[in-house]
Amino acid sequence: METLENKITLNLDGNAEVSVTGFIAPIEYTQYNFHVEWDELANFRVAEPEKQYPVSVFQGFLPSESVAVSECWQIEEESALTLLQQLYPNPKLRLQNDDEEYTGIWACLRAHNDTLAEIAFRVHAEFTMKKGKFTPSQFAGHLVIDRIQQKIVSFKMFVPPTTLNFDAGWKQEDGNYFAEIGYCPQLQLCAGIYPTDVEYKTSITQEEAERRLISHYYMFHKINWISLAEAFELAPVQQKLIHVVSLDGPLFDESC
Repeated sequence: METLENKITLNLDGNAEVSVTGFIAPIEYTQYNFHVEWDELANFRVAEPEKQYPVSVFQGFLPSESVAVSECWQIEEESALTLLQQLYPNPKLRLQNDDEEYTGIWACLRAHNDTLAEIAFRVHAEFTMKKGKFTPSQFAGHLVIDRIQQKIVSFKMFVPPTTLNFDAGWKQEDGNYFAEIGYCPQLQLCAGIYPTDVEYKTSITQEEAERRLISHYYMFHKINWISLAEAFELAPVQQKLIHVVSLDGPLFDESC
């Protein structure tokens, strides 16, 4: 059901605690073999496999006012950084390649019923190493809340396991700086068990939530892109020229 006008308020029980598990799998591939030659990348592992958090950390992922399904809001930076430190020290949200127009980190209310609410979010971050940096493509995630008990049912923040899902920069002893791209099969934080077979009274699809989130990071994603075949059909009807963009990699994450 997609009736989007009803707004809800989300809160968490301030006395609760949440146990979060962190995991980083060994890096399987880098273009120039940095994951073998560079010790920091070869030994890239989770800082704390398990950690207890006050629920206030997750309150920073919630909107400060009532929201409707499909609405987005900014996550509190301190909350995101606190969680990312469990994975690896020295996380930062303003990436090395960011310009002055830093866009923040974003969440979206994807669905709710009388009992549960599901939030989708997207975080861009990188980790500062002694001799360089590690930049995941993105941290995607969800937060499911029990609205009645005001408790966290499920939380997951992870780097999607796409073909290439991070880049890295290595400053070597001679002062030269080299860029690398690679694949890590699993890098995540999680808590609880994601509920299945839930019937939400109001919802949008996961794909639509992701589309709304990504538009806050990349302005070009607000363009209504179509395939070349569709363009050939529409151009004569609308009497417009065709503008073609050809890419050999994604532009919608930080691993390119």
